[in-house]
Amino acid sequence: MNKFRNEHSKLRNIFTFVPQIMENYTNSNSNSYKFILQGFFFAGAMAIAEPSTVLPLIVHYFSGSNVLVGTFSSLLRGGAILMQLYAAFHAQSYPTVLPFLKRVFVFRTLSWFSLGVIIYFFSSKPGMVLALFGIGMFIFSFSAGFGAVYFQELLGKSFTKEYRGKVLAGRQFASGFAGILSGGVSAYFLTNFSKPESFSYLFMVSGLIMAFSFTFMFLFKEDKKVNLPPKEKKFGKFIKNSTALLKTDRNLRLQIISRLMAYSFWFVLPFIILNAKDRIGITGKDVGFIISLQMAGAMISNIAWGKLSSIGKNRLIVLFSFVIMILAIVLAVAANSIIYYYIAFFIIGAGIDGFRLAFSNLILIIAPEEKRPVYIAVQNNITSLGMFFSIPGGALISWLGFEAVGLTTISLLIIGLIISFKLKRA
Repeated sequence: MNKFRNEHSKLRNIFTFVPQIMENYTNSNSNSYKFILQGFFFAGAMAIAEPSTVLPLIVHYFSGSNVLVGTFSSLLRGGAILMQLYAAFHAQSYPTVLPFLKRVFVFRTLSWFSLGVIIYFFSSKPGMVLALFGIGMFIFSFSAGFGAVYFQELLGKSFTKEYRGKVLAGRQFASGFAGILSGGVSAYFLTNFSKPESFSYLFMVSGLIMAFSFTFMFLFKEDKKVNLPPKEKKFGKFIKNSTALLKTDRNLRLQIISRLMAYSFWFVLPFIILNAKDRIGITGKDVGFIISLQMAGAMISNIAWGKLSSIGKNRLIVLFSFVIMILAIVLAVAANSIIYYYIAFFIIGAGIDGFRLAFSNLILIIAPEEKRPVYIAVQNNITSLGMFFSIPGGALISWLGFEAVGLTTISLLIIGLIISFKLKRA
């Protein structure tokens, strides 16, 4: 009888444990496929109206100002920093973040699609286009402030650090391939339709593709977070505690400095395509091909980045990316033919994806699970200042010229390279 009771107890324990197994989605193949496919279509959508090539052409068309080109390039990326700490303040106590992330997806899709609608209906009024365009871009970037924290928290809890590197590389590889295909779409609209209608079509088509990309994340399976820290009663107290991390965690400080220096390339990146236009003259087909080359560089490089990350070489990826970006700016400064720009944008794609993968993984590695959203937000808030570098970059280029600012950028990247040797080996 006792033997029967023991066997019954074992069976009961097995069946009561089944739901826990069913709810554990860590390193799920299904989730990794959805993550990669979402990246494929989202990157394809963004590449059609590529921020470092197509966007400067659009802003310059309506304004003719390098400063405004820099402002809009910064606005697209920099608006996100305003809400990241506030998002982290709440997210640290959320057992799941996917429900909130879905709302962000809706805002981002509608705001991006609206940019095409604005150009289409108000193109005869450049001032109004730029004003409304700025508002739409701010909403797109502002909502990303919430999305960045939620998205990286979801990434951190869904994959272990070794598996995460492979998944990130796979996502970025797929994104690069999508970008190559999107370059052809961009070239088609820029070549076969007159300005500014071609610009509006680029945003509307990319908006539809972006909407489709987010459907994969709606099907993502998320584990509930167990280690939930007590939430501060006031946001001010949270800010104080978050700031204290910079004093106590040396790895976080070094990583923030390194990533901020890595963003030095934004001083010149939005203006390389304009410099090429003025220096040698480029066509819509050239722009489309350059977009494809940049994405090809990103795609191919992720084969190496994924391998290095999976064996704990994220710091080495950062170092390689600095060297690559320095070489790219050197080529852009010295360029006297289209070939120089082709090579520069190809390796720019590799460098940007190297920085993105390594820093995304490093912050999740050094952050304690219960404080992961806070670490993400602190790093992103401070380093996002680098996304505004294109504003002074535009002013300096108008004053000193492209070559002088390019050489300054190279110097800053070299300093960042030296600092990065002190990053944690992970």
